[in-house]
Amino acid sequence: MSTFRKNLKYVEKRRKWTTGQIVVALSLTMIALIIFFPFYNAVVISFETNRAYTLNPVSLYPTELSLANYEYLIENGNILSGYKNTIFITFIGTVLSMSASVMMAYAFSRKNYPGKKFLFLSVMFTMLFSGGMIPTYLQFKNLGLIDSRWSVILYVGISTYNIIILKSGFEQTPIELEEAAKIDGANDLIIFVRIELPLQSALLATFTLFTAVAYWNEWFWSMLLINSASKMTLQTALRAIVSEASAAADVSSGEAGFDVFTQGVKMAAVMMTMLPIMCFYPFLQKYFVKGVLVGSVKM
Repeated sequence: MSTFRKNLKYVEKRRKWTTGQIVVALSLTMIALIIFFPFYNAVVISFETNRAYTLNPVSLYPTELSLANYEYLIENGNILSGYKNTIFITFIGTVLSMSASVMMAYAFSRKNYPGKKFLFLSVMFTMLFSGGMIPTYLQFKNLGLIDSRWSVILYVGISTYNIIILKSGFEQTPIELEEAAKIDGANDLIIFVRIELPLQSALLATFTLFTAVAYWNEWFWSMLLINSASKMTLQTALRAIVSEASAAADVSSGEAGFDVFTQGVKMAAVMMTMLPIMCFYPFLQKYFVKGVLVGSVKM
């Protein structure tokens, strides 16, 4: 009984917050609200009418609920093809990029890999220096990839940063596991697939999402390399729609009941762009801290 009372007193003591903990908790809560409110306000604006937004640009809820901004985006034919092209580029690009990054990282983590130092320094060089915008564009033109979705896939390509962190993760695998697998008759491919990859699941999940987000958000080179409206990515299609909405709002600013306005269309475009990524993020969130820390302990 005395042990129970001691444990109860310990729990009650642990529940008491010190002054420092209260200050830290309040500070973090304020920072969270400061970060969250602009995002919440963007959602509210996307459902507002032009008149309501003009009267109160910052509100806690839509005073005049309207779907006109979203209808304006959806009724434009380019947004559906933009989603299709972006999904294609994101899926194919992520699979190819992660496959190449993982295999290169695993090769660089092997001690007996011939020419390892020179090749790894060559990869590191691309992280420090790039070819430049004009030479890159001319290279794609010479390859006949202008106005092709594959040009965007190849441009985003392989991340040197991902290779470095994945290499560090592979190097932390205990050598005893590989030796035991070889004694049991496993070859290099089986060791790679059944031992190395499962141990790096946190890193793989983290960098898969990072790579997918990079492909999903790519717009600058999509704008430069893709000319056809039917091949536009979601980002470039939304940019064109927002520009059209801005011009239409300027022309119709004096018309009563004109619900579509530039800021509302922009916020609706932001929501439509972020929603797919936000749906996948909660499923991979738990891997983020673990994955980055695993690869950053040893270089």
